[in-house]
Amino acid sequence: MSNTKTSVTTTSVISDFKEITKMRLSLSVVFSSLAGYLLGVDIVSVKTLILLAFGGYFMVGASNAFNQIIEKDLDALMKRTANRPVPSGRMSVNTAFIIASIFTLLGIIILYSINKQTAMFGAISIFLYACVYTPLKTKTPLAVFVGAIPGAIPFMLGWVAATDNFGIEPGTLFALQFFWQFPHFWAIGWFLFNDYEKAGFFMLPTGKRDKGTAVQIIMYTIWTILVSIIPVFGFTGALSLSIVAAIIVFVLGLGMLYYAFRLFNEMTEKAARQLMLISVLYITLVQIVYVIDKFIG
Repeated sequence: MSNTKTSVTTTSVISDFKEITKMRLSLSVVFSSLAGYLLGVDIVSVKTLILLAFGGYFMVGASNAFNQIIEKDLDALMKRTANRPVPSGRMSVNTAFIIASIFTLLGIIILYSINKQTAMFGAISIFLYACVYTPLKTKTPLAVFVGAIPGAIPFMLGWVAATDNFGIEPGTLFALQFFWQFPHFWAIGWFLFNDYEKAGFFMLPTGKRDKGTAVQIIMYTIWTILVSIIPVFGFTGALSLSIVAAIIVFVLGLGMLYYAFRLFNEMTEKAARQLMLISVLYITLVQIVYVIDKFIG
């Protein structure tokens, strides 16, 4: 009986740990930073890849843990988040704060061991996410703009980790992931509108599910597509894209744009959910195409 209880406790501790650090989201962020590293590096260092993966995970995990501490009372109001470790009472605020603090320290130390700029951008992302984006969510839809900054740092962070240099190349990677986040987050804000409303979060640009929001989703999707093909024109320094790769990336963008227009036409939660899923697929495939193109070309 005690063995069963221990295994249940262990399982719940692991699942709570995954929840407090938002493991799936954190791993997708790590994927972005590793893609950025592969794009920037001349000779791949497995050691740096591992350091970047762990450092990146700790930084994102810390941001998510701080976020859940700050929003614990609001999370309790939403069906989607009520069962998270802190609002449900399974984990104390103190425990969550210790995890977040240890993760912050580990993340900064590991990223600092790669180079100082990587650690600096990692620290900036934690600060903006926890101290600016999180409090703004209940105040203004502009919170999404602020949140898009730390959200766009990982892709760029990988390049900085590879080169110890911030220039046009990581700037372009940052811009791509920055613009992409608007259709992605607004799609989430659309299909979770009622849940967000309960907690008083302002996630949509117009504050409601209307044509104005749908039009802005289309506009930012177009910006994302335009930024994604800029490297083919040869003025983004060492970040380049072959014509074939640019066409593939452009077609992927048109696929996402199709779902953005579909949301505009249908104005449904289902259409918003489909756009969100397609946006995740889009950014993942674009990063893969960028990396493959570099190593083939």
